[in-house]
Amino acid sequence: MEDYTPHHPEKLPEDLRTWAREMRVGMTDAEALLWRLLRDRRIEGAKFRRQHPMGRYILDFYCVKKKLCIELDGGQHSDAAGYDVQRDQWLNKQGIRVLRFWNNQMLMETESVMEMIYMTIIETPSRPLAEEGRGEDCE
Repeated sequence: MEDYTPHHPEKLPEDLRTWAREMRVGMTDAEALLWRLLRDRRIEGAKFRRQHPMGRYILDFYCVKKKLCIELDGGQHSDAAGYDVQRDQWLNKQGIRVLRFWNNQMLMETESVMEMIYMTIIETPSRPLAEEGRGEDCE
């Protein structure tokens, strides 16, 4: 019998892993607010991860079970509209739905943003456990 060593199917490049960690520590006010409202499965039991690497991108907030990405954009994103379109197209091809909000929208219109997130969550069917891989609770 051959020795088997379990391993992660995709090893993240170290630069991406480091950048994601740094972004978790240096969240904007809008990101910190949204994280307080999303964490601990507070909306319909949906588990979100923050600063989650996906391909060569880092998603602000991601729910695996719903394949839902939530992005909060600051003023710098108005200059990077083409990049965001390309990124969103790649994510859509992976079957991931992307919701985008401006930081000031999150801060000033919190209830409206949360309502849109809630409506998206309840309207999006969950992926069956078999699709998620090892069958563990990795919503």
